[in-house]
Amino acid sequence: MGIKIVTDSTCDLPEKVIQELGITVVPLFINLFDKGYLDGVEITRRDFYTNLPNYKVHPTTGLPGINAFTQAYTALSAKGASEILSIHISESLSGTVGVAQAAAREFQQIPITVCDSGQLSLGTGFQVETAAQMAIEGHSMTEILAALDEMRPRIFVTAGLKSLDYLQRSGRMNAFVAGIGSLLQIKPIMTMKNGQPGSERVRTTSKAETRLIEMLAEHQPIERFALLHTNAPKEAQAFFARIKGMIPEGEIYSMDITPVIGAHIGPGAVGYAIISKSQIEKGRRNHE
Repeated sequence: MGIKIVTDSTCDLPEKVIQELGITVVPLFINLFDKGYLDGVEITRRDFYTNLPNYKVHPTTGLPGINAFTQAYTALSAKGASEILSIHISESLSGTVGVAQAAAREFQQIPITVCDSGQLSLGTGFQVETAAQMAIEGHSMTEILAALDEMRPRIFVTAGLKSLDYLQRSGRMNAFVAGIGSLLQIKPIMTMKNGQPGSERVRTTSKAETRLIEMLAEHQPIERFALLHTNAPKEAQAFFARIKGMIPEGEIYSMDITPVIGAHIGPGAVGYAIISKSQIEKGRRNHE
């Protein structure tokens, strides 16, 4: 059976890809009131985003327990896996990597390597997909890890948020700052590269979209592209129509971002995940 790949539900890969490549997904939790739901298993993305504006108590998110990873590793070992590579959302955003590492230390049947993707959403998903494809082709763990190390600095994820409201509700920013942002119609742009989350601010949705296009131009030429949104397929497709000429031919994923992330950024966000063909380091600008 060779090397098998484990990830978590924040990777945002299409279910078809997960099934075809034999990837094991450990779900995180969405906590609504006093009940926890397994992300992608017990609550759908459509249901979550449809109801999100009306929840009286804002949802929180939770980590899988050590047992969830141990069970996943045990099942793969029982099926004949010789090694496991467990790839997860950046530890700067979540404690998932730490839980996987604790489970790996307890697991003695076969070697397990836990990898911090330094990313979120399809920034992680691209790495998981590559690792799974290489494992199927018979590459060694050393070769797979080297490929991911080379790829990671070339991955960039960004999204323009509809408002600051959900960052405030989730406790990710001071309520006073959120109120000022709403008054001034500030539209935050969230970014993720090399394990470091970042943000920019512009005043209108139009300017946010323009900045997303500028950042896409800064990372040309593009090797892979995926369209991301939080329950905003029409807005995402309208944005894609503007940038289509900047995107290489090939399969393009268009994914509704996991509620684990969406609980913090809210519905209506539109952005993308990319892999540049070469590593490009550019200074970020803070747009007021």
